[in-house]
Amino acid sequence: MFIKILSSLPSAIIKNSSFLLQRPLTTMHSNIITKEFGKFKVQVLPALSDNFMYLLIDNSTKEAAIVDPVAPDVVWDAVHKENVKLTTVLTTHHHWDHAGGNKELINSNTNDQLTVIGGDDRIDGLTVMIDTHGVDFQFGSLNIKCLRTPCHTTGHICYYVNGGQDDVVFTGDTLFLGGCGRFFEGTATQMYEALIKILSQLPDSTAVFCGHEYAIQNLKFGLHVEPSNHYILNTLEDVETKRKLKEPSVPSTIGLEKLINPFMRVENESVQKVTQTVGDPIETMKMLRDLKNNL
Repeated sequence: MFIKILSSLPSAIIKNSSFLLQRPLTTMHSNIITKEFGKFKVQVLPALSDNFMYLLIDNSTKEAAIVDPVAPDVVWDAVHKENVKLTTVLTTHHHWDHAGGNKELINSNTNDQLTVIGGDDRIDGLTVMIDTHGVDFQFGSLNIKCLRTPCHTTGHICYYVNGGQDDVVFTGDTLFLGGCGRFFEGTATQMYEALIKILSQLPDSTAVFCGHEYAIQNLKFGLHVEPSNHYILNTLEDVETKRKLKEPSVPSTIGLEKLINPFMRVENESVQKVTQTVGDPIETMKMLRDLKNNL
């Protein structure tokens, strides 16, 4: 419980908590699964009480990148089992439960230096600073676009991977299945820009891999906002079945999020009526987040 509470706090409070990285491994909150996407695959690696790390593997080059490696031992175990070369760290934001494993991962690396990408100089081990929205870089045979989505933190980055016909996006604590992150360092306007102007514009088929296993509580909140939304109800039933089997809820898709996620639906009158903010989607975003925070 302490870890769960700690992981939700701003880094100013938790920056001296790296000793927790040394704690023994406990039972994972979800099973490890692998999702195939033609040119690449994504292995879902559970960490802490509800975090997700992701091992992105380019099938043609066997090059691997890890997203938010808070549990380096789990990462190296997956790298060795998959027989791939880890070259890149994609850090979504500086919070300890996402970036807190960077130093240990770097120090335990026996290959060439890891490239650590992020949008915040508070990220440990950072080698490539992304301070401009939409920066592209090549990873093996794949193209990765860095989407700056400040709000949860000022330097938050989502990573959009284009692998030909298959697209995925790693959204950290900006977009969750059925929800969004708290506005720790930003505003409702920024979250509106992130969710509606940036992430909603990705292809509907884009697979969404988020930073935490919060799906059930998020979907229950969605039903509180839109009790007659059958897409939310169906998704909740599906997720509850998965969780009983310890299967992770991820990935979602951008198209599904537009149907089930109230924070992606702030331009819909059915959501605006609940917050009494008809005609003002940014105020709807603010009121929704306040409502979620206080439930």
